[in-house]
Amino acid sequence: MIYGYARCSTNENMQDITRQHRELEKMGVKKENIYSEYESGTKIERVQLNKMLSIVQKGDTIACTEASRITRSIKQLLEILELAKQKRIKLILGSFVVDFTNDVDPMTLAVVQLMGVFSELERNIISERVKSGMENARAKGKQIGRRIVTLDDIPERFKEFYHLYKEKRITKEMLADFCKISYPTCLKYVKMIENNKE
Repeated sequence: MIYGYARCSTNENMQDITRQHRELEKMGVKKENIYSEYESGTKIERVQLNKMLSIVQKGDTIACTEASRITRSIKQLLEILELAKQKRIKLILGSFVVDFTNDVDPMTLAVVQLMGVFSELERNIISERVKSGMENARAKGKQIGRRIVTLDDIPERFKEFYHLYKEKRITKEMLADFCKISYPTCLKYVKMIENNKE
């Protein structure tokens, strides 16, 4: 049996995982055997990865589009390699194949471990660049992350209709609808106003 693993770091609104799915299918993986998730490549407890690793059996194959998809941690890569060795399975990491159904030569192992080292290094470099960019933006006085919403930011229209809600003449759903805001935003505004009155 051949299983596929696809991963993106951010959610489906930010990154599209379907390209990995298409490539895995070209590698011979059936749709129902593809395990995918949106998680950091350094996270150890990944539900879909762990699920796939728990069901593979001797002679099976695990495929991913590149080594960094399965992990960006050299420690975890070594653990996966050890599991593959114990279960005698084949790993396809993009165009690179590590076949533990037979004896693996030391050079092949060294190359895949180097792939893991570079993958982790790339992730660390990206992380450092992001931190540096954020520090630079802060130094220039720019707002980083979401701006904190205050009572002054609550629209006047909301404040006007809020008393109807407090008098139980309208529901929160109606309040959100009248003010043309989402229900979660409505709840946030209500909570802010009520907390301010305590």
